Amino acid sequence: MKILISNDDGYLAPGIVALAEAMASIAEVTVVAPDSNRSGASNALTLDRPLSVQRASNGFYFVNGTPSDCVHIALTAIMKGKPDLIVSGINQGQNMGDDTLYSGTVAAATEGFLFGIPAIAFSQTEKAWTHLDAAARIALDMVKRGFPGLASPYLLNVNIPNLPFDEIKGVRKARLGKRHTSEPVIHMTDPHGRNIYWIGPPGAARDASAGTDFDTTSRHFVSVTPLQIDLTNTRQLAELDMDFA
Repeated sequence: MKILISNDDGYLAPGIVALAEAMASIAEVTVVAPDSNRSGASNALTLDRPLSVQRASNGFYFVNGTPSDCVHIALTAIMKGKPDLIVSGINQGQNMGDDTLYSGTVAAATEGFLFGIPAIAFSQTEKAWTHLDAAARIALDMVKRGFPGLASPYLLNVNIPNLPFDEIKGVRKARLGKRHTSEPVIHMTDPHGRNIYWIGPPGAARDASAGTDFDTTSRHFVSVTPLQIDLTNTRQLAELDMDFA
């Protein structure tokens, strides 16, 4: 079995190290990740400059680009042969609800899915890398078990509570919840008197009802959400009146 691993926290992040070590116990692993933290990069590809690839002492490849760049380069230039699976993460912090649209972790998995390869994005619900050993163990168990009921390729978004393994109650399928809009930007002034702005943190959950990823993880379960790429609003497509004068 061949597994490609990427992330958005960068190749030095504890999450990707733990994930690579876990997957290496069952597969031939290739790691291609950004050279620095690229959280929030979404599905961006770098088209305005060339990209460089370097290799770290631990064998990880790192790229001065986005998570999508990393997976694209891995599949088209680095790896010999198509991997059986792509895993992304383990991300420091949740990727639930509307966050999936911005997530570089999910984007790395999505890029692989677009190449026709099954892909899973793994995230912990809180920051600080606590109980990372438990998250890596759960990721390994999921990959070993597989998802035989799903047509391939599939794209899965997995969020794992930051808890000891024995305190995680199990795994549940869940739909994406919804957040309120982000907090207001943070306005500051730089040393030259120019206005600068920091994007604020995401807002609280607007829909954390039963069956959502927010609700599932709050009850100490791992949430698994199948994602799709087609953004077509089929209801509005049927209602769209194109009889313009």
